[in-house]
Amino acid sequence: MNSQLQQGPHYDDQVSNDVLKPAEYQVVLTIKAVVTVIVTAGGFRSTVGIIRHLEDLGGKTLLLELVSAKLDPKTGKEKEAIKGHSHRVRRDVEEVIYESEFSIPAGFGEIGAVLVENEHHKEIYIQTIDLTGFPNASTLSIPCTSWVHSKHYNAQKRVFFTNKSYLPSDTPSGLKRLREMELQNLRGNGEGERKTSDRIYDYDKYNDLGVPDSKLARPVLGGKELPYPRRCRTGRPRTEKDPLSEERSTSLYIPRDEAFSEEKHLTFSGKALKSVLHALLPQLEISLIDRDLGFPLFEEIDSLFNEGIALPKPKTNGFLGSVIPRLVKAVSDGQNDLLLFETPAMLDRDKFSWFRDEEFSRQTLAGLNPFSIELVKEWPLKSKLDPEIHGPPESLITTELVEKEIKGFMTVNEALDKKKLFLLDYHDLLIPFVNKVREIEGTTLYGSRTVFFLTENGSLRPIAIELTRPPIGDKPQWKQVFVPCWDATGAWLWRLAKAHVCAHDSGYHQLVIHWLRTHCVTEPYIIAANRQMSAMHPIYRLLCPHFRYTMEINALARESLINAGGVIESSFSPGKYSMELSSAAYDQLWRFDMEALPADLIRRGMAVEDPTAKHSLKLTIEDYPFANDGLILWDAINQWVSDYVKHYYPDVGLVKCDQELQGWWTEVRTKGHEDKKDEPWWPVLKTPEDLIHVLTTIIWVTSGHHAAVNFGQYTYAGYFPNRPTIARTNMPCEDPSEEVVNTFMTKPGTILLNCFPSKIQATTVMAVLDVLSTHSPEEEYIGEILEPSWTENPVIMDAFECFKDSLKELERIINQRNADKNLKNRVGAGVVPYELLKPFSKQGVTGMGVPNSISI
Repeated sequence: MNSQLQQGPHYDDQVSNDVLKPAEYQVVLTIKAVVTVIVTAGGFRSTVGIIRHLEDLGGKTLLLELVSAKLDPKTGKEKEAIKGHSHRVRRDVEEVIYESEFSIPAGFGEIGAVLVENEHHKEIYIQTIDLTGFPNASTLSIPCTSWVHSKHYNAQKRVFFTNKSYLPSDTPSGLKRLREMELQNLRGNGEGERKTSDRIYDYDKYNDLGVPDSKLARPVLGGKELPYPRRCRTGRPRTEKDPLSEERSTSLYIPRDEAFSEEKHLTFSGKALKSVLHALLPQLEISLIDRDLGFPLFEEIDSLFNEGIALPKPKTNGFLGSVIPRLVKAVSDGQNDLLLFETPAMLDRDKFSWFRDEEFSRQTLAGLNPFSIELVKEWPLKSKLDPEIHGPPESLITTELVEKEIKGFMTVNEALDKKKLFLLDYHDLLIPFVNKVREIEGTTLYGSRTVFFLTENGSLRPIAIELTRPPIGDKPQWKQVFVPCWDATGAWLWRLAKAHVCAHDSGYHQLVIHWLRTHCVTEPYIIAANRQMSAMHPIYRLLCPHFRYTMEINALARESLINAGGVIESSFSPGKYSMELSSAAYDQLWRFDMEALPADLIRRGMAVEDPTAKHSLKLTIEDYPFANDGLILWDAINQWVSDYVKHYYPDVGLVKCDQELQGWWTEVRTKGHEDKKDEPWWPVLKTPEDLIHVLTTIIWVTSGHHAAVNFGQYTYAGYFPNRPTIARTNMPCEDPSEEVVNTFMTKPGTILLNCFPSKIQATTVMAVLDVLSTHSPEEEYIGEILEPSWTENPVIMDAFECFKDSLKELERIINQRNADKNLKNRVGAGVVPYELLKPFSKQGVTGMGVPNSISI
């Protein structure tokens, strides 16, 4: 969504109240309207011929209507709008300017909105409408930043409200009908297939990921069997084979103003992702014919960063190199392009860090997925799954084994009391999928538990990994515990066990922590906001910047990333069951009330409430870089939201009686997250404090949470041995063949390389992660841009400046922490400093920067 969509006008520094109340004057005011239309590759530029034709015929191209905010006191009805056609007065490379004049009669009152009718035969993109001619040379500037459809396609006029934000109960009388009419238009009637230029928001299940009656058939996500959030309805026809599934197509509908901007389309962020998915990957498949071919030597993995892979040039010469120059280089012989990866920061700093236990542990606190590590709260470890189906529930990580590994430093009971034992637990979630995944050629799966011990210097040390295979056929349950060893055989088994755990963590990170908990759950918030809250609602205007582009990037994901046979299924361990695993996690684990950072930390045992502590929380591990930086960001967001909400809701009762706000939150629960609508944990919006917490949570998820798990992807997973996305072979100690045993004993490194992703899997993921880790040139970072609607209100402007200052302070603190050698989890020889929650960044792959929204 464009962050300024219908945000209303911005008043310059010279504006006075005279602008708003021309009724005070006894003379007719002559107002000039200046309309700025942006020239775009897909819209206005392609209609130049039509524009000229229309202007030759009569010069009428845009019809504007100025709407009074007040009803006629005599009739009690809306005042007649003042109409005027705009004429083109100037055109340059980037914009076209139209002007018109209006005579505002005495008594017309404050201008509350502008209606626009586009007389072209194609849509146009209107940037601003500036009204001048008010006393004291004041200007009323309305930033539209929106596509306006042709009247020949849709007779409905577009409405752009002015700068003032109004709760529904305070809506000026002359705007009430327009306010409700605009919401009705955005809701649609739930029928028909959506067209590209539509602006309709509605819900549907994830019923478009597969192709029924083929190898790519996939179940519908959403409903009792496979609960899931809802996505935007496209209205495409249902398939003949399965009336519950929707036909796939080459393009997916999203409401028109949710689309990437022209700059994002034409630069690497939008176009590069499509180029990687639709052009680069097919070229890779041509070059790497054998999909199962792995890397025979570690030197071949290194060659991806210094020699590259020769690619046949696509039919469109130079296309890839021009769009994704970071990845594709031209070759002098002219016959091929070269896929050459940039060296990830982690590999550049320390080539062997991925091999070490301390880095494996450190990344649970300061890596790509800092959301999974949890305190061991129950002992002994035990599965909650049905033992009749999945085998004995007791873990083989016993008290005796743990005490042996911590060298008698303390007993297990003492370690539990002192909160020294931590866990990565992918056992119960993965076990039900193990046997199904193992039927897929070229992959395997286990359930896993990894136990860590907190050392005296505040760093974690892994002490045991348990891998479990449930009963399969006539074979009983298999499970084994691996520990760090000093003998060669044990050491290699430990390394292989770590590779399996890293693959589990990679899949869980991508499918749950990243996709589900940020991208997927946010789409219903966006749909409900546009259906239930007017563009002039102050809460809509607060949330709008945090919803920018999310629906388009989600549509791209459904098209090529999470779809049947897409990047996730073909390159991550759960394979074709990846989205079913995501559904299971949503069903078992997702709760809105636990998505707030403090609540998430408390749930995992990584913090406890402490009114005397900073942030009112005491961290279980003091040197927890993600949590330490994240809590400062959380507090800054919370303070900004609190100032904003309390300004618009000074009376406690206003929240409860705001029907648009209540309609939004009710629809989020009952439609957007319909499968969880009856859960008792949903917050109820009764007070400003309730609203502040809900809004802070949503803004945190779309900004801080997403940034923490997205923009470090190439840094930490660009060198895939650090975070393999798939484990292709079983442990050599599970029902091994004689050949596997011989290879393991003579060339254990070969066994590890065979377990890693294949060449095509590894390079595919690396290319995608490179693009997903990239900040676009037009990235909007949190606290960076003052939205036009906020400038009208000095209180909001002051609150925003305080918010911006707090983010600058966060940046200073992060720099200071990254220079503190006592913080072992973020500072050390060859260690990548933790900067993922630094608020601002330059463009490109930087490993820092917190955008407002989930825009990539």
